[in-house]
Amino acid sequence: MARALINMPKTAKRGEIVEVRAMIAHPMETGYRIGPNGSNIPRDIIRRFACSYDGEEVFWADLHPAVSANPFIAFTLVASTSGVIEFTWTDDAGRTQTASATITVG
Repeated sequence: MARALINMPKTAKRGEIVEVRAMIAHPMETGYRIGPNGSNIPRDIIRRFACSYDGEEVFWADLHPAVSANPFIAFTLVASTSGVIEFTWTDDAGRTQTASATITVG
C-alpha cells in the first residue's frame, strides 16, 4: 500500500479526550473508471480501518467505493494509560498497512 500519516498528541492527562487523525495515500479505485487503454481500471479500495489502543480495538470503520482517494479519518478517544496506538488499513486483496503512535499519559 502507501504512506500513512498519523496526527495526535504525544502526551495527555489521564481521562483527557484526545483527537486522532489518520490518513493513508491510496487511489481508492472503484472499478468503474475507464483507463487509457479503454478497459476498466481494476477495483482497489481499502475496505476496513481499525485502531487498537494498548491491544484493545477502540475504533473501526468499513469503507466503501464512494470514499474518496487518500481516505482521512478523525475520531476521539479517552487517554487512560500510556501505550501504543496501532492503526490498520485492509484492502480488497487482504493486504494490510499498519502504523503506530505512542501516547504518554500522566
